[in-house]
Amino acid sequence: MTESASMWSLVLNASWFVQFVLLMLIAASLLSWVFIVQRSRVLRNARKTAIDFESRFWSGMDLGQLYREIRTDSENGIGMERIFMAGFREFTRLRSKAMEADALMDGVQRAMRVAVIREQERLEANLPFLATVGSTGPYVGLFGTVVGVMNSFRGLAGVQQTTLAAVAPGIAEALVTTAVGLVAAIPAVVAYNRFNARSESLLTSYETFAEEFSSILHRQVHGKVGEKGEG
Repeated sequence: MTESASMWSLVLNASWFVQFVLLMLIAASLLSWVFIVQRSRVLRNARKTAIDFESRFWSGMDLGQLYREIRTDSENGIGMERIFMAGFREFTRLRSKAMEADALMDGVQRAMRVAVIREQERLEANLPFLATVGSTGPYVGLFGTVVGVMNSFRGLAGVQQTTLAAVAPGIAEALVTTAVGLVAAIPAVVAYNRFNARSESLLTSYETFAEEFSSILHRQVHGKVGEKGEG
C-alpha cells in the first residue's frame, strides 16, 4: 500500500510535461490492449472458419450447394469463404456470357486476388499501431525521463548544498516515464510479432486455396473431368 501511494505521489508531483508523456503512454497502452483482444478474436475466428470450410470444400460437396449454404449462413462469408464466393460468383457470371475459357479464368483469378487482398487488409488491421507503440514507446518514455531529469537539475541550480536526497525524488519521477514506456511497448511488440506471423500463415493458406480452386474451375471450363461438379 505504501509503495502504491509512493508511486502515485511521484506521478502527481511530476512536472506537467512528464505527466503529459505518462498520459500518452497510458492511453497508447490501453488502446493497444483493445486491439490485442480484437485481433486475437479475429484471427482465431479466421483460422477456425478456414479449417471448417476446407473440410466442407474437399468433402466432395457440390460447389453450387456449398455456395448457397455459405450465402445463407452469412451474407458475405468469412476469410476463405469470401475468396471461394468471389471466385465462384465470377465464374458463374462470366460463363453465362459464353466467354472464352482463357478470358473466363482470367476474370475468376482477378476476382479471387481482390478477395485475398481484402482479407489481408482485414487481418492486418491495427497491426501498424501495435508496431508503432512497440517501437516508439521506450523512446517516448526515455524522452520524458530526460526532460524530467533536466528539470530536476535545473531546480537545484540555486541550491547552495546539493545532496542525494534532494536530487533523488526528481530523478525518480522522471524514471517513471521510462518504466511506463516499457510496459506499453513490450506487450505491443509481442502481440505484433505473434499476430503478424498468424496473418501471414492465413494468407498463405488463402493463396494456396485460390490456386487450387482455380485449377478445379480450369478443368471444368475446359470440359475435363475434375474432382467436383459445379451444380
